[in-house]
Amino acid sequence: MISLLRPASTLLIALSLITGLAYPLLTTGIARLVFPSQAAGSLIERDGKVVGSSLIGQGFSDPRHFWSRPSATSPMPYNGASSSGSNLGPLNPALADAIKGRVDALHAADPGNTATVPADLVYSSASGLDPHISVAAALYQADRIARVRNLPVARVRQLIDEHAEGTLLGFLGEPRVNVLALNLALDATH
Repeated sequence: MISLLRPASTLLIALSLITGLAYPLLTTGIARLVFPSQAAGSLIERDGKVVGSSLIGQGFSDPRHFWSRPSATSPMPYNGASSSGSNLGPLNPALADAIKGRVDALHAADPGNTATVPADLVYSSASGLDPHISVAAALYQADRIARVRNLPVARVRQLIDEHAEGTLLGFLGEPRVNVLALNLALDATH
């Protein structure tokens, strides 16, 4: 029995060191060399202070800002430690109520806007942490922001155009805008 325990325990210790220590340190080191910003969390700083990440969405409810895509993470929205969707099916009344509440909030913030509400402003993403909205969702909010901030609509639309990102690899998905980056640019506009 002891002759079996020694090689087994040696193998356990060796594999634990390789897979639990050496491999994670190696992959983290390579990531820091090849993708330094992403490995550090893609943090966005303003005046020397971290205000968020370009990879993780944040909630904005102030009418002066662009609103993000809704988050379904729990126990609180935009919880980076709990990436998940709501898992509510299309016939679930809770999903219908949540969507209705989001549409009502958008209409209350901009009662004169009669355009169709873009889907990404009322449906959460699969991860619940999507930092982007479609260009259409940003344009939907442009009039409200211009009115509340007393800015020309053309200036707000220009900011959207300046921060629009193209499709992935030139053909996957649709053009999008990082909400945090757009709101920071909006706040810097005088």
